[in-house]
Amino acid sequence: MREPGVGRVLVASLHQAIAEVLPMRVDFYDNFLPAEGLREGTIGVAAFMAVVSFLRQEGGAYDSITRRAGEYAAEWTVQSVGAYQRAVMRTAPGWLRARLVLRLARRFVRTTCEQSRATARLRQGTVRIELRHSLFCVVRELHPQPLCRFYAAAVARLLVLFDVAAEVDVEACRATSAAGSPCIIRVSLGPHAGALAAETSA
Repeated sequence: MREPGVGRVLVASLHQAIAEVLPMRVDFYDNFLPAEGLREGTIGVAAFMAVVSFLRQEGGAYDSITRRAGEYAAEWTVQSVGAYQRAVMRTAPGWLRARLVLRLARRFVRTTCEQSRATARLRQGTVRIELRHSLFCVVRELHPQPLCRFYAAAVARLLVLFDVAAEVDVEACRATSAAGSPCIIRVSLGPHAGALAAETSA
């Protein structure tokens, strides 16, 4: 049976962040993320999980790398969107622009791994993105800190790139709670986008 694949954007953004934050360790991580695999999109889940496991042992570098990788992945995702679609999203009213960006965020999650999924629920200007099967958050033992900063950083960057005022943080993480529970990223929309979105969903 074929091993589930990891999306090119996820792997490439993580590799780029590692090269910038831990330049002296790039050769080590290249054993798991070889150039050929990056180029052809053939990095499997096992190799990716090994990289994430070792990164957790790099101390504070883990957060720096995953946040930076999330931002790069968001920027590259926007670049991959057609020019016409980007123009429509950027000129849409605030409430609609927020919804379109969140839709793009959900699609982005699906591209990171074949098994990853995200759903979003809006209530009174606050969006909760429920993330299933984050590869960053698969642990054998509970972790003291959330590990899904990659996705939170990506969502935050997508919102910034389309000029949607919002605050983004991790509300719950699979790695810090009971097995099988989802990660939840909370997006608090700015007053304008949040009020209009709430009115529209009412």
